[in-house]
Amino acid sequence: MANSQVQIFDTTLRDGEQVPGCKLNTEQKLIIAEQLDTLGVDIIEAGFPVSSPGDFKSVQEIAKVVKHASVCGLSRSVENDIKVAAESLVDAKRPRIHTGIGTSDMHIKYKFRSNREDILDRAYKAVKYAKSFVEDVEFYAEDAGRTDNEYLAKVCEAAIKAGATVLNIPDTTGYCLPHEYGDKIKYLKENVKGIEKAILSCHCHNDLGLATANSIEGVINGARQIECTINGIGERAGNTALEEVVMIIKQHPYLNLETNIKSEMLYGISQLVSDSMGIYTQPNKAIVGANAFAHSSGIHQDGVIKKRETYEIINPKDVGVDHSEIVLTARSGRAALAWRAKKVGYELTKLQLDEVYANFLNYADRKKEISDNDIHEIIETSKVYKEIISH
Repeated sequence: MANSQVQIFDTTLRDGEQVPGCKLNTEQKLIIAEQLDTLGVDIIEAGFPVSSPGDFKSVQEIAKVVKHASVCGLSRSVENDIKVAAESLVDAKRPRIHTGIGTSDMHIKYKFRSNREDILDRAYKAVKYAKSFVEDVEFYAEDAGRTDNEYLAKVCEAAIKAGATVLNIPDTTGYCLPHEYGDKIKYLKENVKGIEKAILSCHCHNDLGLATANSIEGVINGARQIECTINGIGERAGNTALEEVVMIIKQHPYLNLETNIKSEMLYGISQLVSDSMGIYTQPNKAIVGANAFAHSSGIHQDGVIKKRETYEIINPKDVGVDHSEIVLTARSGRAALAWRAKKVGYELTKLQLDEVYANFLNYADRKKEISDNDIHEIIETSKVYKEIISH
């Protein structure tokens, strides 16, 4: 893998599905998995096989149909979890087992009622056992965001010694600030013995709205995998949004990073996941929200009409959206009204536009948004209508 290449690990079907009320059946998962494979994700985390017979079956069936991506099954650092994950991945062309354990003092003391040495031992044994089934083993240090860096480095060394190919450094609670998370990745890159044998991975949660920023800081500081979900769905406030990190990397070439994602598919797969899970995507959601390329302010509309790049840093077509939207509201200006009027068949002179615009504002103050039908009505009821249609 080139040093500039960032692998995209999609966990929509595992972490994303942990959203309450968003359970998918196997058929729905297969449709999404095949689209993710076509999209160009490098790894698809298909589920948590030991959690239920249904999840086991879904991982098993996904493993059969995915042609290009690695297919990954999650497990705890429990032998039976790992064994069941391995069984579900038998038909995968590129199987990966994802195993791990909590490493923060909070988790060690209250969740496991254990100590640091015991956790080190359990981490090593889990990876070693997973390695007996597959070559590609990813280790997660749960709550790494709140784990002491020196101890975290020791855990990572144990995992590498046992054969881990990827080290997942999760900000499980979404607590880290971007510079803190970036510094953590940098520390591990510089202090873990044998780090050249493994890829560092970012798995960031969005509890404070920092998941995307943290993941980008992670890859800037040496991580080469980002774990994310379509639309940023996931437990609590969600995960890093795949479409956001992909487009940040694409729009900032000076980062010297790249992914294999076909960005023009992003809007379509966003809609697929939203519809399948019954999750409403907020209109102002970056990249894929309904308003991501919509303009209603007169100042913005004037700029976009003259040159799209004045207010759009992304070409809508790059993410699968046909065109920008000029939305007419009471905040819109003459330029936007003239542009939309022309779209529906009216060429207005400056004087005609002034007259029609006054009529437009009366309508716009009464309605949230002016439609094409409204434009016809606005022009037909204006004083200059006969003059307009006579030309």
